[in-house]
Amino acid sequence: MSSKSSRSSKLTTPSGRRAFIKFLAGSPLLAGLPLQQALSQSADPVIAAAADALNIMELEAVARQKLPPAHFGYMASGVDEDETLRANRDAFGKYQVRARRLVDVSRIDMSTELFGVRWDSPIALSPVGSSRAFHPEGELAVARAAQAKKTLQVVSTQASSSIEEVAKARGGPVWFQLYTTSELDYARRMVKRAEAAGSPVVCVTVDTPAGRNTETQSRMRRLDTRQCASCHTGANGGSPPKPMFDGLDMQGVGLTSASITPDFIRRLKDSTTMKVVVKGIETAEDASLCVANGADGIYVSNHGGRSHASGRGTLDCLAEVVKAVDGRVPVVIDGGFRRGSDVYKALALGARAVFVGRPHIWGLAAFGQAGVERAIDILNRELNLMMGQCGTRNLKEITPATLVLK
Repeated sequence: MSSKSSRSSKLTTPSGRRAFIKFLAGSPLLAGLPLQQALSQSADPVIAAAADALNIMELEAVARQKLPPAHFGYMASGVDEDETLRANRDAFGKYQVRARRLVDVSRIDMSTELFGVRWDSPIALSPVGSSRAFHPEGELAVARAAQAKKTLQVVSTQASSSIEEVAKARGGPVWFQLYTTSELDYARRMVKRAEAAGSPVVCVTVDTPAGRNTETQSRMRRLDTRQCASCHTGANGGSPPKPMFDGLDMQGVGLTSASITPDFIRRLKDSTTMKVVVKGIETAEDASLCVANGADGIYVSNHGGRSHASGRGTLDCLAEVVKAVDGRVPVVIDGGFRRGSDVYKALALGARAVFVGRPHIWGLAAFGQAGVERAIDILNRELNLMMGQCGTRNLKEITPATLVLK
């Protein structure tokens, strides 16, 4: 065998491919591409069990291998050229964290309070629709993981399971994320249903008033050779049917409304006892309008980079929203969080809690409930370590003074 053939054969083995990717990760050809990302794109399984995961990116690598291209693309996609998706991640690199010493950090308290409920950690689970596309147990496995880890969970209007089923699996209340639909009476009816199921908070999504251009999702769908017509049909909310639309005629009804104004917040509050949080706010002006019209909380979000092509990360938006709200209501955030250090930076800029979507779904796709639990554990551990390194013993001590703008 020639030396050229020998080198080629080595690249077909798992260890050879991993070594080659490590080589590329240090090459100028991949300058700017993080080593973890390069490794996550390997065709080789990185870990065999949830407990083996060292970080969130290792869960992503397994999810990428296990999921069909169309399903992974649905989760991975941003809009247009994914510039906002990338901006969510890039925003964290604009800040450095100031390490502190000579502080007794033998006891770290990560707890936070939201609407009268104290949670052990400020890290919570974002709403993700169609979770059975990632694992047969979908939101129910997520709910059981949330129960095991005492973690706040938000359930999507587009969930594969009903809110009643999810609340039962969670063993307690879950928040409800609302797509208003283009029939606003439907929105009120779904909110009443969530309220009856025990949900204390409704997160009204306002960041997709006119649809979106998810090119990456469409591109990855082309790679999928499966015949999906059997599961992607149904009159009850489209493909596949969504339990939250039971009893509603969704023929010709859009998932969102382009006519939502701040007055809708007031009218919604008048029709429910639930706290109303507005999800998808990115500017001081909109935050002020929401609070003026009775919003109980502001959720800074760009739908994980899936709602528009502004190229602006949610962390970039946080400070102005927090300033506009001025402590009148809690501000929470999602978008691009992959490390406990990311969470720390958002807390320092004024967020009361941080929600993660793709990280827990990667865990779900990789290992089911155990994967979701591992994702929660990893992020909580990393946040705890960062708090100790910065001499911040509780969330109140995490302030803008702990950051340096690069």
